[in-house]
Amino acid sequence: MSGGPLIVQSDKTSLLEVDHIQAADARHDLSVFAELERAPEHVHTYRITKLGLWNARAAGHDSDFVMGVLDKYSKFPVPASIRVDIEQTMARYGRLVIQKGDGGDLQLYSQEPAVLVETTRQRKVNDLLVGRIDEHTWQIADWARGQIKQELLKLGWPAEDLAGYTPGKPHEIDLKEDDWKIRNYQESAVEKFWDGGSGVVVLPCGAGKTIVGAATMAVAKT
Repeated sequence: MSGGPLIVQSDKTSLLEVDHIQAADARHDLSVFAELERAPEHVHTYRITKLGLWNARAAGHDSDFVMGVLDKYSKFPVPASIRVDIEQTMARYGRLVIQKGDGGDLQLYSQEPAVLVETTRQRKVNDLLVGRIDEHTWQIADWARGQIKQELLKLGWPAEDLAGYTPGKPHEIDLKEDDWKIRNYQESAVEKFWDGGSGVVVLPCGAGKTIVGAATMAVAKT
């Protein structure tokens, strides 16, 4: 930290000086966890949100990574309140897990019974549950997988979904790269998507998301 392009404010907004020599690198790293709110000519405004931090956590980044980015590019010391908030927010991700039971049923699991008690007593969550299995586990209604994730997110407890998907019919799918070649960033997108067996691809218009989809099908063979 010192002379960087970023001013981190206590309201979770960050101001990026576009003309600074480190601006492009800072913009790249900020995009992992912060949302661009305004982009006038000289100063761009980013906001650090809970959803952005949880998305970063889901992608494999922890609070040390986020604070490392802010400390690296910040012109002034990062407010202590921001540091505490980031650590506490990111620590909530993954303490609830959606998993498949031995019989194929959907389950909500936590190593911390108190977290389960806090969340399952909420009516909108409880309505999506079939019953309690033990102090660490509740059975989720088969149709409620997406809805329960939304409700838990609203409560500030984002669940890590490890339940997987029903296997598709196998097909021998390959890419024919005769007069073209998949680009490095597209290969990277496939790897990120496939890590864990599923994912979401976000790329700019014209970046080749269709190619990424086809390449992912070739990896999945289904």
